[in-house]
Amino acid sequence: MRRRPVDVAVGVLIKPNGYFLLTSRPPGKAYCGYWEFPGGKLEEGETVQEALRRELHEELGILIEAAEPWRVALVDYPHALVKLSFCKVFSWTGDLQMREGQSFSWQALPVRVRPVLPGTVPVLRWLAVERGFDGETHDEAPTVSAPAQ
Repeated sequence: MRRRPVDVAVGVLIKPNGYFLLTSRPPGKAYCGYWEFPGGKLEEGETVQEALRRELHEELGILIEAAEPWRVALVDYPHALVKLSFCKVFSWTGDLQMREGQSFSWQALPVRVRPVLPGTVPVLRWLAVERGFDGETHDEAPTVSAPAQ
């Protein structure tokens, strides 16, 4: 049986120095402790940009300005088929507040936090291509146990 994808808006927040924001998945969610770009599910009737604006305020306490649509990826996780709509965000207001008990880290390539969520890996590769980065984008070795199936 074919699963219907879950629509998710994802923000790639980028500082002027090129560093980008990664957050850890909070306790109680699938892949807890894995690092990802922040975002969340679209609610009924929301656009990707509206969902991203809402999610980043709810999760991180920031207000984003423009969200520039960038790429879309379909990731088949054991728990869900997920359609990830990635947007680049260069401007926001407010200080980061980890409202769901997650952690955050501003990163450059290669990413030093680990483990990286599988849906994040293609984004790191896209950034590497755009930036002319040659080499491994992240460390494959996990440091937390795999999610329960």
